[in-house]
Amino acid sequence: MVIDGPKTPANGTFSSPKLNKSDNHTQSCTYTFIASENRKVLITFDTFNLRGSPPDCTGEFLDIYNELEEADKDLIRTPLSGRYCARSSPKERVSLYQTLVLNFHTDKPSPEYDLFTGTYQFIDASPFIAGTPSPRELCSFTIFSDIKKEGFFQSPTYPGVYPKNIECKYLFKGGKGQRIKIEFLDFDLFYGGAHCPFDRIQVYDGEKTEDPLIGTYCGQKSNLAIYSVGPSMLIVFSSLQRTAPHENRGYQATFEFSERFVNLDLISKSDGEHIRGTECDQKIASKGESNGTIYSPNYPFLYHSNTMCKYYLYGMDDETHLERVVLEFEKLEIPVPKEHKKQSHSVSDGDDEEYECEDAALQIYSRLGKDPSETSEPDYQLCGTEKTPPSVISDGPTLSLVFLSGSTQGQGFKARYNFEIDYRIRGVHDEPGCRFRFNSENYRTGKFNSPRYPHRYFPSMICEYYLESGPDEYIDVMFEKFALDSSIDTSLVLAYNEACTQDWLEWYEINVDGVERLMGRYCAEFAPGPYLSSGLVKNLKFIMKSDQETQQNGFLANFEFSPLKSFPEDCGENITNSTTGIIGLPVMNEDKQPRRTFCNWYIQVQPRYKILLSFFEIGIEGQGKGCRTGAIRVWKDANSQPIEICKGNSLNGTREIISSSNWIKISYTATSDARTTGFQAVWTEIPSDDQSECIFFKCPHSGYCIPEELKCNQAQNCGILDHADEVDCIRVTQVNELMMISMIIVGTILFLIVFCSLCHQKHKRRRPSETIADHFEVHRPKLCHETPSTCVPPYLHVDSV
Repeated sequence: MVIDGPKTPANGTFSSPKLNKSDNHTQSCTYTFIASENRKVLITFDTFNLRGSPPDCTGEFLDIYNELEEADKDLIRTPLSGRYCARSSPKERVSLYQTLVLNFHTDKPSPEYDLFTGTYQFIDASPFIAGTPSPRELCSFTIFSDIKKEGFFQSPTYPGVYPKNIECKYLFKGGKGQRIKIEFLDFDLFYGGAHCPFDRIQVYDGEKTEDPLIGTYCGQKSNLAIYSVGPSMLIVFSSLQRTAPHENRGYQATFEFSERFVNLDLISKSDGEHIRGTECDQKIASKGESNGTIYSPNYPFLYHSNTMCKYYLYGMDDETHLERVVLEFEKLEIPVPKEHKKQSHSVSDGDDEEYECEDAALQIYSRLGKDPSETSEPDYQLCGTEKTPPSVISDGPTLSLVFLSGSTQGQGFKARYNFEIDYRIRGVHDEPGCRFRFNSENYRTGKFNSPRYPHRYFPSMICEYYLESGPDEYIDVMFEKFALDSSIDTSLVLAYNEACTQDWLEWYEINVDGVERLMGRYCAEFAPGPYLSSGLVKNLKFIMKSDQETQQNGFLANFEFSPLKSFPEDCGENITNSTTGIIGLPVMNEDKQPRRTFCNWYIQVQPRYKILLSFFEIGIEGQGKGCRTGAIRVWKDANSQPIEICKGNSLNGTREIISSSNWIKISYTATSDARTTGFQAVWTEIPSDDQSECIFFKCPHSGYCIPEELKCNQAQNCGILDHADEVDCIRVTQVNELMMISMIIVGTILFLIVFCSLCHQKHKRRRPSETIADHFEVHRPKLCHETPSTCVPPYLHVDSV
């Protein structure tokens, strides 16, 4: 036993006992340390190597009791602070009152070396008295600013492991105009989860637990500083009663009452909301394309030194809204010490001063996912007094600023913020509205997309996109993704043109005179096919429209402006002075497939006639729905909207097309990754509607009138469902087969005639005595009416053969 007193050293050492162990007996040794009034006991272990086995520590262990209210209290009725064995050395321990007891237990022989060693100290208890003690409370205090404007407080056994099942309260009460700052120098509580269900510290912005809660904290924290809004604050520390051990130190913090902390009126001027618990941090949430002004602390007067304020600007970001933040400065005056100035040369402004913003600065975090954390570098760092900074636009719905005053003083800054719709489209924005331009001067290649892609686009919206090529250039466009909302059944109806009534994308060609021509309207998941501009087409225009109903993820498309000299070779042809023909695309080897395949067929027939185009084979198939990687386009006349065809969308009568005049154009465009087995189409000249009577061959099922010479030409000119023009036709292969059969029959007959003649002459030589009359009688041919069963016709008819 060590009792603190005038003649007792304030510190000393202790070690495990030397015991003469006898068999079948256990032994224990108790170390008792008793401090004098207004003092506590602190013990620290230097070595620890017991022979017990965790976790039960059977055989040999050390128990620690540091919550004894009286030295003579029975240990059985005292909470056990912890049991230790093996090499699990206990951390520092401080007595909750004035007494601390160690109880060593062993059933093993005494060793020749020390099992544990340590030191003890009798320490001053006044640091544990934070203020005026509350009656009948172990560690609750009220701290008045008129008694102590600054100081510190700590957990009741700091830096030792804090007790279980304890509650401490610290009530801070300041004067008028004062605010309170609490800064934790050390924070180490048991962590039971994000909501801190076990041991925790709760901070209230007022005098009672009914006042607003600033925060609940547990685990390990660093640089934790908390400010009150007004002149009072309540801190409550609580730990649960449990058997599970812990080795957490608790907390140590400083407090300060002050009138110099930032006046929060500046936040109300900016339409912001103070972030409770901070000195001057604020958040500003958009109310829908709203705007306002933010200021540095104390603006327009000089700000205080060593001040840090954070500003968080939040644009709308939900299923139907997405905004970005635009920040425009009206004033920036953050002086920099002379030793931080450096000279640089600017081409436009001559010699200007640039600054190393190390002491005082305005830091801006504008990129998506970045925030003012200790490990994050700002995107912009502003200081100085010479120039007003340019505008800053956030790359996402949030923008954050950190104002650091350092050791200098200045007027600070004033900036206007605007929340505006963020379409997430990289192009030149033609305000107002959703209108973007992509020209070859700014973008050689790139992407354009629906607003917010890959997230859902906005409802009730119209967006326009312009792709503008330069001289001697063409435009290459291909859609990667496409999904617009539509209620039509795409297994029955093609999501194309007039079927698209909800959300859709329209596409226009614009020629050199500015005349627009509609190429098509697309919806659902039927993406437009690849496209190469040609001829007089210089620009492209896309219009996307959405309704108020459900939205999808939209579209993503690639574009490229390329010189005309790199335009792929046209594999089509011009066709005139003919009444029918077959066009198609052969199957190409994958290793010979060009980056782009481009073919144009122009067909013209005689006046007052039209062209019937019938597709019998369509093997063009993109990766996914629609014609994403390859498409056929058919223009019924020079001014019409084309009809887009591929294997995935040839279900609405597009396999059979009639021109509007005596001219038709067929175009085929495909990418290198298009999966295709080619296509084949038959075109036929047919009379216009003003020719009421058919003077040629009239197809019985389709009703088309085709030239007579097209009958039996081995091409189905009556249409895909009418075979009449190729019925009852003798093919060349059939004639050749009949001729071979006829020749075989004639040859066989001639052979029999010759053979019979030779036999007759031989028989005649053998009977010379026979008279001519006898011979005639014997060999006279019998008439058919005499022996009809053995009658042989005198000749063979082969007319039918």
